[in-house]
Amino acid sequence: MKKYWQLLQPDNNLVENIRGELQCNPVTATILVNRKIISKDDALRFLKPSLNNMRPPCSMKDMDAAVRRIYSAITGHEKILIFGDYDVDGITATTILFEFLHYTKADVSYYIPHRTKEGYGLHTKHITDYAIPNKINLIITVDCGSSSDNAVKTASGSGIDVIITDHHEISDKPSRAVAVLNPKRHDCSSGFDDLAGVGVAFYLLICLRKQMRDNHFWQNRPEPNLKNLCDLVALGTVADMVPIVDENRILVKTGLEIINAGDRCGIKTLMESSGIIRLRRTVNTEDIAFRLAPRLNAAGRIEHASAAVELLTTNNLETARQLARSLNSMNFKRHDIEQKIMEDISEYLKNNQYLLKNSSLVLSDNEFGNMWHEGVLGIIASRMVKKYFRPVVLIAIKEGVGKGSARSIPGFNIYKGLMLCSDLLEAFGGHSMAAGLTIKAEHMDIFQKNFENTVQQTTSPDDFMQTISIDYELNFEDISDALINELETLKPFGTGNHEPLFMAKNVSVMDSKIVGKNHRRMHLKQSAAGGTGNSFNAIHFNVDTNKNLRESFDQIAFRLHWNYWNGKKTAQIVIEHIL
Repeated sequence: MKKYWQLLQPDNNLVENIRGELQCNPVTATILVNRKIISKDDALRFLKPSLNNMRPPCSMKDMDAAVRRIYSAITGHEKILIFGDYDVDGITATTILFEFLHYTKADVSYYIPHRTKEGYGLHTKHITDYAIPNKINLIITVDCGSSSDNAVKTASGSGIDVIITDHHEISDKPSRAVAVLNPKRHDCSSGFDDLAGVGVAFYLLICLRKQMRDNHFWQNRPEPNLKNLCDLVALGTVADMVPIVDENRILVKTGLEIINAGDRCGIKTLMESSGIIRLRRTVNTEDIAFRLAPRLNAAGRIEHASAAVELLTTNNLETARQLARSLNSMNFKRHDIEQKIMEDISEYLKNNQYLLKNSSLVLSDNEFGNMWHEGVLGIIASRMVKKYFRPVVLIAIKEGVGKGSARSIPGFNIYKGLMLCSDLLEAFGGHSMAAGLTIKAEHMDIFQKNFENTVQQTTSPDDFMQTISIDYELNFEDISDALINELETLKPFGTGNHEPLFMAKNVSVMDSKIVGKNHRRMHLKQSAAGGTGNSFNAIHFNVDTNKNLRESFDQIAFRLHWNYWNGKKTAQIVIEHIL
């Protein structure tokens, strides 16, 4: 895989202007301009995200119809079912809707399908086998439902109303739904396209609470502070890897504040079991992405996602600790399963090098001696995209039917790619970068060929060259505690607002050692040609210890962190790439 280092070159006049307006470090000013933030007002909204700056959520298409129907169901004591999804986005969306409706004394329950037994989304069988026997009057989907037209028709024909809340790509909305809240609808001009499923559900609650206020519902009980649900909104938003910009930035920043206040038993115990508490620092988006979310996701991947909802809704500390320990064990099991499949695939590709000449990788467990666990295929596909930088589709086949996960690179829309092969698929859905699919085993060979042709016809060679965007060439002499503190104000980081990446030249290793399995801890110094000789502690994760470890680098691409250890914090360079 080819990598191209690109040092961003923003307009110096814009940098100087924003630097003067904010009285900030030129490094910070450069990063802001790199993020297209060029005015003082935009910068202040970015640096100090506030719920007060959110755009009116009621502009979303069908919002009025949705809140009126839910309000009617609450006051009419109808049976409401929240139908969720088994990933963190779906789990958190289910939880916030359930908690709010439960607080209103609504007759509410939730249902999350089993990943391997039932698959993704609302299906006709959920209406006939569950909703009708349980006399449900209203179904509200979260993080799913945009492609559930048959299920909605069955529900409607049985006297059950359905409200869809979702954020996945949508072609034609379910025609008989009472409301379809999906900012990706072609006829929705709200501008909330980047919201996660939990974000859409949260916006529904904002409008529903107002509807209830206008109808004097809160006269007999305190009006709930929806800000307290932002911890869950942050979890789902970060975990689903939607852009952390605009409203999402506000929601995540607010949610992190709630998480760090430590009021929710489930999150607190999850922080204990994942080791975050021992770090003695505030929780950040990286903790959500790599510590909290994998454990919540493990429930749906290995057993059932309802365990994660139970964890997030319980107020009993001991119950929460037991559930957190259980999720921790599931996550270890998930890791072992994932690692074994990844090793098998790596060995297979090593022995079948011709496959790496393709523009895509489409593999099923038919080519291997053991069945794959479909619950971990999405993670493995993401790892393979990172390693091989091309679209990847992994499919687990059971009893003649394959269920799979697809992940992509920025230059190829995986959802549109699957759409072009839809005549071979039983079902599919997702986003531009991630999707799921169901296919009959007999169609695998032709799908593999057609998908490869689709990728080749809709991409160019440049799409397969990974561009590493460098924010700033930073000499060691310009690194200071004050700079790192200023960089902290750019948080929360994530998709759409990546952590700043710096470059330094002529770097020498003064000493080093391998820690853990394959992480290299170093003390680095920059030669006089590139700076004054300042030195810093550094870490390079996942190095190839079988190769001779270099004692100098022409260039390094790195991030700047505070390293927390034994109650102290020190500046640390985290190396991402070397030349």
